[in-house]
Order: sequence, then structure tokens, then C-alpha cells
Amino acid sequence: MRDTLRAQLWPLPTLGVVLAVVAGVGLPRMDERFQHDIPPWLSDYLFGGNADAARSVLEAIAGSLVTVTALTFSLTVLTLQLASSQFSPRLLRTFTADRYVQTTLALFLATFTYALTVLRTVRTGEDGRGGFVPQVSVTVALLLTLAGVLGLVLFLSHLAREIRVETMMSSVHSAADRTIQRLLPHEEDPPRGDPTAGIHRSGLLEPPPNAVTLTAGTSGFLTSVDEEALLDAAVKADAVLLIDRDPGSSLVTGTPMGAAWPRTNEPFAPGTRARLTEAAAKAVTTGSERTDHQDVAFGLRQLTDIAAKALSPGVNDPTTAVHALSHSSALLCELTRRHLGPRLLLDDDQQVRVVLRRPNLEELLDLAVAQPMRYGAAEPAVLGRVAMLLRELAWTGTPAHLPPVHSVLTRLRATIDAQDFHPAERLRLTELTQLVGRTLTRRRAHGPTP
Repeated sequence: MRDTLRAQLWPLPTLGVVLAVVAGVGLPRMDERFQHDIPPWLSDYLFGGNADAARSVLEAIAGSLVTVTALTFSLTVLTLQLASSQFSPRLLRTFTADRYVQTTLALFLATFTYALTVLRTVRTGEDGRGGFVPQVSVTVALLLTLAGVLGLVLFLSHLAREIRVETMMSSVHSAADRTIQRLLPHEEDPPRGDPTAGIHRSGLLEPPPNAVTLTAGTSGFLTSVDEEALLDAAVKADAVLLIDRDPGSSLVTGTPMGAAWPRTNEPFAPGTRARLTEAAAKAVTTGSERTDHQDVAFGLRQLTDIAAKALSPGVNDPTTAVHALSHSSALLCELTRRHLGPRLLLDDDQQVRVVLRRPNLEELLDLAVAQPMRYGAAEPAVLGRVAMLLRELAWTGTPAHLPPVHSVLTRLRATIDAQDFHPAERLRLTELTQLVGRTLTRRRAHGPTP
């Protein structure tokens, strides 16, 4: 819920409108009650016009704020269209979740609402009720207007910076790094026994023949998994649960997403199968789009989209692709310092009860370089940056991380050999691949650097 609200444009402006209505009703009442108790030195700084002047000021504020809000919203929509068409549709969450944009819209709408609410309290005295000018309330409206003018200038400056592709990639990198820091610890205490028994190279357990298939309850992208609910269901049923779809995967209602089987050789009690299936379906949350809540690969997906879009014939911007690969390299190097592969949830006896699939380095590396290598096969700068990415990954990774790097290096050499490069370009790329090969050999022989 918190992640969904964070990525929407409406919650903060709505809160601003509500607060503006409350202030627009409460401040004039305080004005009317304490108007005669205001010290003379303070009155000199408050609005000093009559009722007609107050009405004119509030009407001008309300009218101008409608125009400014429409301009701000139009610029925001234009930025979203630019990010979607030129870079990646998956970057839209970066803009809709931008607190600066949300705060600016909230300020404009709140000022407009406040001015209209206060306007209804200004009385000229023609109705027989006596004239009334809420000095403090009108002064607050003026201050909000000045804040809105400053906010508009800062918003335009912020927008001009945000639509730069370098800023977008930096924002994606920062968000992905926060996700990695939050989800993947540097070290994880292994449970007693052999919790990795049966884990394949793909990172999955091998379900026994008597395993119960767990199906998805709703269709959409897997956004999060309630680990506590799954662990509780597994303990109550004395079972082991496997969710073999990682966050970001697309689920379809009624299709398999995992399995459950008894921890002992005894079959499940009557009704346990249905309870496990229901609990697993409720614990897995789906959405209409991918998020970075539990999706470690989402940041790499966005950076790869930017690189692929930059390498399209309609854009033809290999420099942006190279920069995107640089950000991907930094994230991959950080991932080598983290615990990758399946996530194991243990009960109080330190026995494995739930296995959650998570991508390994081989999958993440393929996500980062496969499309740039395919679409940038004819661009030496892109292939050269891929080679440097492999060298950086080989240098920071452990011996267990070297086989995926070697596999991609073999693919890179085949891609280079298939292209008709100038001899000087081919020589440079060959030297880079040889440098990666020497780094791999050195790391195998000497292990990690101190």
C-alpha cells in the first residue's frame, strides 16, 4: 500500500487540498474572534485593504493558480511522454513518485482551494451583517502565493534537470541500490543441516513426486511476497513451500507458481492441501506493473531498456548506451558482494520451511548485457564497454562468479568475430577481451584481492 501510494501523483495534492479547506474555514473564524486583540505592531504587517480589495486579491490568486496548475500538469505530462517514448515506459514510476513534482502540485492546488475558501468569508457589509476582512487569512493567502511563485521557478529548474537522461539513469541507479541494500544482506547465517540439498543450478529445489502444485490467485506482475504468512502456513502444515517465480515475473491466474510437500513421508491431512494453496495465493501480491519493492532486477531492467532504446535506428545514441552499461556494471559489482540465489526462510528450529526464488548472477548479467550486445553488435564502443563490464565484474567477484563472466566473454568474442570492423577497431576489441581473459585467469589462480 505504501509503495503504491508513493508512486501516485494524487495522494499528496489531495492531502494539500484537504488541509487548505480546513485552514480556509478555521483561520477566518480565528480572525473574527481575535481581530481586536492583534497588537498594533503586527497589524502593520497584515493585509490592510477593505473588503473589496480583499475580494480582488483572493480572486486574482485563485484565477492565476488555476493557470499555473494547468501549466505544471501539462509540463509533467509532457515529461512523462518524453520519458516513455524516448527512454523506457518503465521510467514513468520515477517521475510519478518524484516528491518534488507532488509537492509542487500540492502547493498550487492548496493555495487555490484556500483562496476560494477564504473568499466566501469576506463581507462588505451590504447584507446587513457588518463588514469583515480576515486580515490574517488574506495575508496567509499572499504568503502561499509567494511560495507558489518560488515553487514554480524551482519546479521548472527541477524539471529541466530531471528530463536529462543522465539524471534518469542516476535516479534508477540510486533506487536499485537502495533495493539491494534493503533486500540482500552481505552475509546470511546458514541453517543447520544441508538447506541447499536439491537446489539446481537455476536456484530451485527439486519438489518430490507427492508435491502439491501452488497456483496463482490473480494475474499480473509479482510485486511482493508476504514471507511471514508463507512461513506461518508452512509451519502449521509441517510442510516445505517453494515459490519458483521471482519478483517481476508475470503470473496468470490458475497457473503454477510453486509447490508444497510434507516435511515427512506422511501425506497431507485432509484439507491441508486447500489451505496451503489458499495461503500461498494470498501471500503473493500482483500488480499491473513491476516495482522495486522486492524486485532486485528491476533497476537493471530499466537501465537495459534505456540502452536498447538508445541503440535503436530511430535514436542511434551509443553514448547513452555506454553510460547505461556503466551504471549496470556498478550495480552488478555491488551484487557480487551480496547473497544471491534462493532466499531461505527458517522456522524456530532453524529448518528450511520456505524457499523463494531470487535471480542469480548469471541471470542478472544476461539481463544487463544480452540486449546491448545484440542491438549494439555493430558499435565498437558498446562492445568495448561490455568487455570492461566483464573485467570489472571479474575483478570484484568471487571465484563462484567467474563462470558466468567467462560464458558472456565467449559470446562477446563470437559477436566481435561476426562483425565487419575496421582492423584498428577489431584490434582494440581483441585487446579488451584478452584483458578480460587475463583477469579471469589471475582471479582463478590467486582468488579475491585483499
